Amino acid sequence: MQFQWGTFRGRTSVSLLHVIRFLAWFLCAFPAEIMSNSVFSVISRFVEEYRSSTPNKLKMIDAYLLYILLTGVFQFLYCVLVGTFPFNSFLSGFISCVGSFILAVCLRIQINPQNKRDFLTVSPERAFADFLFAHTVLHLVVVNFVG
Repeated sequence: MQFQWGTFRGRTSVSLLHVIRFLAWFLCAFPAEIMSNSVFSVISRFVEEYRSSTPNKLKMIDAYLLYILLTGVFQFLYCVLVGTFPFNSFLSGFISCVGSFILAVCLRIQINPQNKRDFLTVSPERAFADFLFAHTVLHLVVVNFVG
């Protein structure tokens, strides 16, 4: 069995056997203990640096982002498993999750102290007011879409 990769058909072809051999070599070349230890150390270092260097305002926004993300995932799973009978309801709820996530990411970017030089004219209070106004408009559209 041949795979056709690349834009020129027939010039770059790799057999399935070559792919399987490469994957077997790759998995044997790096022991699982080393890979799991390195992944665990990277995750633990990320969590330590996040806890120590991230301001509390950004942590609250991150918690809100996680909540919105999980809500959207649960809505999508419900749609896949149960069905989409009131399709406008599902669509408006999912659009609300996606729009809220995008607005919260924009708020996080504007409030982040590391981005202060990019938003010289925008104070954190102004960014939050813009966030609230955009949320109001978004949810007016969502409620109007439900009908």
